[in-house]
Amino acid sequence: MLPLRVGYVPEHFSTPLHFAQTYFALSADLIPFPSGTGHMVTALRAGELDIAIGLTEGWIAALAKGSPSSQTTNKPQEENDFKLVGTYVETPLCWAISTGHDRGDITSIQDLKGKKLGVSRIGSGSYVMSYVLADREGWNQPFECVPLQTFEKLRKGVNDRTVDFFMWEYFTSKRYYSSATLHPIKQVGEIYTPWSSWKIVARTPLINTLELNSFLDKSNAGIEYFEEHKEEAVQYISTELDYEEEDAKEWMRTVRFSGDVRGVKKDVVQKTMEMLCKAGVTEGGAWPGGAEFNEAKRLLGIGKEEIETSGRT
Repeated sequence: MLPLRVGYVPEHFSTPLHFAQTYFALSADLIPFPSGTGHMVTALRAGELDIAIGLTEGWIAALAKGSPSSQTTNKPQEENDFKLVGTYVETPLCWAISTGHDRGDITSIQDLKGKKLGVSRIGSGSYVMSYVLADREGWNQPFECVPLQTFEKLRKGVNDRTVDFFMWEYFTSKRYYSSATLHPIKQVGEIYTPWSSWKIVARTPLINTLELNSFLDKSNAGIEYFEEHKEEAVQYISTELDYEEEDAKEWMRTVRFSGDVRGVKKDVVQKTMEMLCKAGVTEGGAWPGGAEFNEAKRLLGIGKEEIETSGRT
């Protein structure tokens, strides 16, 4: 049997996945996607990944719109080619809102209205959250979005004025607020996701298979090891990933991984869907006629409520 192909973002949140492979024989090719969730959506639909761990809003926005094939052939939404199967992180994500280090014309969130936004890819978390930001601020006009693929290119873009600002996870951004770093940036604000931040998806044929169950078991083991070996986690994050030791320690005080990654709660999906609809992310999308809850169920491969009902926690 070939190892599973698992996409992930090579940031501090991936540490339990590293531990699962190092200590618990996770049989998987871990494939990094520094450009984020939107790129993994493309890879899943191209058959290049089996499982992926990414941002809640990116997965749900993509599933709501459906795959390109479903849009052109009028297939029903339940025939999406991947579904939500797990909750990786329980806490919300803090997105830092950043501009170029020397951009004196941008000093607050109010200065961003009508400005050009850098995103990793269209459909990524950094793209979806721009709609949530505009909705929070009461701005009806969406931002002009420029895809720049990676965090480094986004930092470069705000300094050479290709774009005016971008959003990225706070602790990943933090070290670059120093002028001594490559392509330094300046924080002008932040925004939290109104939902838990990281979810696991799998291609539909994998759902209810031994391979997927084994992956979820090993992920739980990696998270348990992470919780019991905090010093080792800090050392890994500060030496193998792009973080200062103190930032790694501060992040660990803010994050809560799932006690059991299996399943996603329907109400979390519904809340995310409602916000994305309100923000205009899924304009012309999947939920006419107040059918959000039924549509939420269709995006789920494994529902948390079903697991709890069956007595497995």
